[in-house]
Amino acid sequence: MTDGLTRTARIARDLIRIDTQNWGGGRSSGEAEAAAYVVEALAAMGVASETFEAAPGRTSVVARIEGTDPSLPLLVVHGHLDVVPADASEWSVDPFEGVVRDGMLWGRGAVDMKQMDAMILAALERILTSGRRPRRGLVVAFFADEEAGGAFGSQWLVRNHPDLFAGATEAISEVGGYSIEIEGRRAYLLQTAEKALQWILLRARGTAAHGSQHMRDNAVTALARAVAAVGEHEFPVELTDTTRELIARVAELLGAEDDDPDAVAERTGTVARFLRSSLRHTANPTQLDAGYKHNVIPSVAEARIDVRPLPGREREAIDGIRALVGDAIEVELVHGDVGLEQPFSGPLVEAMTAALGRHDPGAAVLPYMLSGGTDNKALSELGIAGYGFAPLRLTPELDFAAMFHGVDERVPLDALDFGTDVLEDLLLTY
Repeated sequence: MTDGLTRTARIARDLIRIDTQNWGGGRSSGEAEAAAYVVEALAAMGVASETFEAAPGRTSVVARIEGTDPSLPLLVVHGHLDVVPADASEWSVDPFEGVVRDGMLWGRGAVDMKQMDAMILAALERILTSGRRPRRGLVVAFFADEEAGGAFGSQWLVRNHPDLFAGATEAISEVGGYSIEIEGRRAYLLQTAEKALQWILLRARGTAAHGSQHMRDNAVTALARAVAAVGEHEFPVELTDTTRELIARVAELLGAEDDDPDAVAERTGTVARFLRSSLRHTANPTQLDAGYKHNVIPSVAEARIDVRPLPGREREAIDGIRALVGDAIEVELVHGDVGLEQPFSGPLVEAMTAALGRHDPGAAVLPYMLSGGTDNKALSELGIAGYGFAPLRLTPELDFAAMFHGVDERVPLDALDFGTDVLEDLLLTY
């Protein structure tokens, strides 16, 4: 330990202190410095790695580690190095200082997802420097650009260097394996599914004119109506295999009926927002753009909407939005990606569940669908089945869901050590 921190916390703090903000649209602080840190950390444990630049400064790292049983398919263990932007004026600490306070590590990436990057590196370091090897061979990857869809990261690597992942059939990464509390009992949410992604643009057209004129053909007004219609719309509950099993298991823990999935999800505390989002399509307005001067009515007004359809129902979601906004509003798909759903069964699920059980006996393990997306989407193009497993044992009062892309992002130090223990266990036994 140095400065009272364990190895995992120290790595996570170091990575937080490297600015890798990603605004999207190609604008980024870049991941090159963080990638160099990872390369050095891997080299110190005897692992050679390769770096790949999809664009200047947009650097990903990939390494292979041999397992003790070469007959087994490889497992991809991956994280991403970029983070969403942070406005320091909104935070109680410097988001890139890696502050340790109140038993927690604070900073942008503490949850999403430099903590998992650190747990991967620390678990591998423990295994390899002690002369051991993981049971199966690993492809270890640290991607660029996840926060903008992976065009300069996982997508680029999968499409330009698919050989890097040859022999791999499964993958683990964010966002799953973390704990919640239900009726005083701890349970872990293992991510077996994630929603699809549709970033769409709504565009209204009208007549450009002086701002003082009597004008009803106003693009901003038309857009405002459309944005309000989308933002206020609640899509109906539609259960998938994952969410049906989740609701049934949560209801059992609650001693409740499972005939109202929303009501069941609402009783899960701070994670309710995550779980309710997984029961339906969601669509949230996130950006507006119109005009260039206070006294000029613009001819065009645009809004960006973040749509997260249920897996396999992408067309249904976008058709629903077109019906909401009407024919006069143009709907343009800017970026789309697939949804994923894997069974809550099989050797990997059993191994993850068993590893959690060995480190937290008696805790329940539940399947869930992530309302966001991960780099597992890109890996699915190669037939690799991805799961979310970044194990963290959390206190029930911590609003973990709010930490993602939120202000004052933080993670308990003991949760980092718990996660490293569980990952080390999984890699040695699976």
